[in-house]
Amino acid sequence: MEAPLYPDLPPDPSAPRGGQPAFWVGPRHLAGDDGRLYDVVAEALAGLGWTSLTIVRGRQEPDEEPEDRQVLRSTVLHISPDALRWAQWGLADEPFHLGGLPIAWQISARAEASRPLAQWSAYFTRDVPGEAVVDFLVALDASDQPAVPLAGSDLVLDAVAAHGWFRDIDQPRAAAMDPTFTSQISLGEVPPLIQDGDLRALSAEDDETGPAGWQAWAEPVLGAPLLWVASFAASVPHDLVAAFAASLSSTAPVLRRVLPEATQERLLRAPAI
Repeated sequence: MEAPLYPDLPPDPSAPRGGQPAFWVGPRHLAGDDGRLYDVVAEALAGLGWTSLTIVRGRQEPDEEPEDRQVLRSTVLHISPDALRWAQWGLADEPFHLGGLPIAWQISARAEASRPLAQWSAYFTRDVPGEAVVDFLVALDASDQPAVPLAGSDLVLDAVAAHGWFRDIDQPRAAAMDPTFTSQISLGEVPPLIQDGDLRALSAEDDETGPAGWQAWAEPVLGAPLLWVASFAASVPHDLVAAFAASLSSTAPVLRRVLPEATQERLLRAPAI
């Protein structure tokens, strides 16, 4: 059931999280991650039966107490029971950036457990709505062949169009945006360093365009920093991207206590009673 939304009930961003009031907010694609992107996704993965491992790399000076040790990189790795899929949350000393934002979750899959490398990877920065990342993972977990495409690219655009997003006039089969023109999803050139098992992506020359992959982002103010970015390697099956896109563009409100500063004025809010 969807809650009614009212724009004139702002939350108190200065209150501590434990006492911060909760609100139903929308649109989802501008609602941020509530500062809980790790917790929301990790809880969902635990519910799916995935195993979690924590890897810590740090530096300890002579005579330094253990609690004073400098942690340079902390990675939490979640692995599916069949070892064909995994999700990695990393806090790195030299983070990998997309659109100027550090990557929070990297999700990968392979066709066979004997293969050492991923067939594809997808990347999500902070402030991507946790609901959309979870729905992507649920679809991935349910897939019998996580590295095999089962549908065409139109499935992704159909998913957002069903929720009122507009197809791009110039690229009706490759891009769409929300009615306020703040969020977009597009099929096109993949950013550098995106991991993909497709040999065409690996062998593409500097002056060539490799296989197209899906990219999504939110830009609340034109020319200002992006709110979030999601990037999918060219080999990510379209049906999995469609699960993300459908959740991202959903008109159902989401529960939030912490709202992104850049989008507070654009969100509709109703107190969660």
